[in-house]
Amino acid sequence: MTGHKRVFISCDIEGITGVIGRDQSGPTGKDYERARAAMTADANAAIEGALAAGAGLVVVSDGHGSMQNLILEQLNPAAEAVLGSPKPLTQMEGISSEFDVALFVGYHARMGSPGVLSHTISGSVVANVWVNGILVGETGINAVLAGRFGVPVGLVTGDQCVCAEARELLGKIETAEVKQAITRYSARCLHPDRSHALIRAAAHAAVEGCGGLRPFTVGTPVTFRLQFKDTGMTDSAVRVPRSVRVDPLTLEITDEDAARAFIGMRAMIGLAQA
Repeated sequence: MTGHKRVFISCDIEGITGVIGRDQSGPTGKDYERARAAMTADANAAIEGALAAGAGLVVVSDGHGSMQNLILEQLNPAAEAVLGSPKPLTQMEGISSEFDVALFVGYHARMGSPGVLSHTISGSVVANVWVNGILVGETGINAVLAGRFGVPVGLVTGDQCVCAEARELLGKIETAEVKQAITRYSARCLHPDRSHALIRAAAHAAVEGCGGLRPFTVGTPVTFRLQFKDTGMTDSAVRVPRSVRVDPLTLEITDEDAARAFIGMRAMIGLAQA
């Protein structure tokens, strides 16, 4: 690799080309293996665009479920992959100040949005998340983590709902709409050849223009406010050190370091799930 730009890619599965249901999003689903291959192919399209724009280092972090979805032997060999779970920064594990830009591939809209398979971190536990008063989904949360290391977000791919969410929050970034959500479990999908061409071109533009992007920051300290789906979850999660109960369904955690605040929030979710 002869390029000099350093690109971090965070990859989820719900916003991947052709993914519309639960049979595709977990290892017990009958179409999961197809979804894994589709996830790897969308990631490859982003990698190809990044390399064509001058990337010399591309790191892809698998950010869905067990975080062992990407098929390593099918991934572009120019890229490196961060696989497995648990990872302290989950979807953003591997991010650091060495990167010039972050690309979010296969993302989905936040809980409460009409997007395909919309949720925020854990659909069974989390109702809403705010960071310093801003209602966010995983796009916003991970943009804050990238910003903590001084890295801007240049691209989001997925359905039209997450792309609109990203543009509203992050401003003028590249997006690639690979499907149009109809309901939470249905969409009008592009053929993979067409979606890969869109992703490749958008990734190229994002990496080529990354010098004009600014990291997404919310100031310090950073407070994550987490609203659960029932009070029993709050009762379990409040055991995390430094957590503060706001109301029967809602907790907050604050830290000068956005990454530490995020890890605390994830600990809350883990206790609530347990």
